[in-house]
Amino acid sequence: MQSNAPCLPRWFEDFEPGQVFATAAATVSESQILDFAQRFDPQFFHLDVPRAKDSPYGGLIASGFHTLALSFRLFIDTGINRQSGLGGPGIDGLRWLKPVRPGDTLSCLIETLEARPSSKHADRGVVVWGFHVFNQEGKEVMTYRIPGMVARRPA
Repeated sequence: MQSNAPCLPRWFEDFEPGQVFATAAATVSESQILDFAQRFDPQFFHLDVPRAKDSPYGGLIASGFHTLALSFRLFIDTGINRQSGLGGPGIDGLRWLKPVRPGDTLSCLIETLEARPSSKHADRGVVVWGFHVFNQEGKEVMTYRIPGMVARRPA
């Protein structure tokens, strides 16, 4: 997947399968990992630095939910659907492929997989995006798909 379509605000009519959008990058710090884990996912390998060294991961790792939230923030920050996004019904096919560690820098490639008019609402459509999240070494750490409701361009 390679492409970098301009990340301008878009409406439903602007999305076509095959478009790929690149996000900015964000570095995950140890303090961010610990804070998220304390608040939302207090498993020892996300929270206890000394004990995490003896885990199957060999050290502290970010919660997958932290990685998910960060990747979605990177998507929102592109502005692609800032004016037109109407939420969505869920996440499909979420896979955590590699641990995210303190100091890792993450970025996403987001591919438009499908764009179809809503069968119930004439003022919107459904766009399905495939997310590919990479670390600074270009290794894919997470994938998922999101069907999102997107407003049609105003008359």
